[in-house]
Amino acid sequence: MVDRNDALLSDIAECLLRIEQELRYLGEWRAEDPHPSALQSTRPFCIDTLEFTEWLQFVFIRRMKVLVEKGHELPGVSGMAPMAEEHFRGRDQAGDGLIRILAEMDRLLSRD
Repeated sequence: MVDRNDALLSDIAECLLRIEQELRYLGEWRAEDPHPSALQSTRPFCIDTLEFTEWLQFVFIRRMKVLVEKGHELPGVSGMAPMAEEHFRGRDQAGDGLIRILAEMDRLLSRD
């Protein structure tokens, strides 16, 4: 029998994979890490040093993978879908697929 927490961790791991796949599909996956100073931002989503999609790749996905793999406590609140909506507003590139996946992650982390 799979317990509820194992199912949640599995769903979150799957969602992380889908975020990575969507970033690659959008051409937003970067081969090189940003300068270390860009990762030291104290602002939410490193908004002053990284693009939102870079934050997803280099901060969110990496941290979440560690939390999931080590079984550490997960964040209880997430608001990434609205940030993604703002990021893609007025751009030629549509981020609807990524926004949907992030909304799912928001729901999973909020345990709704």
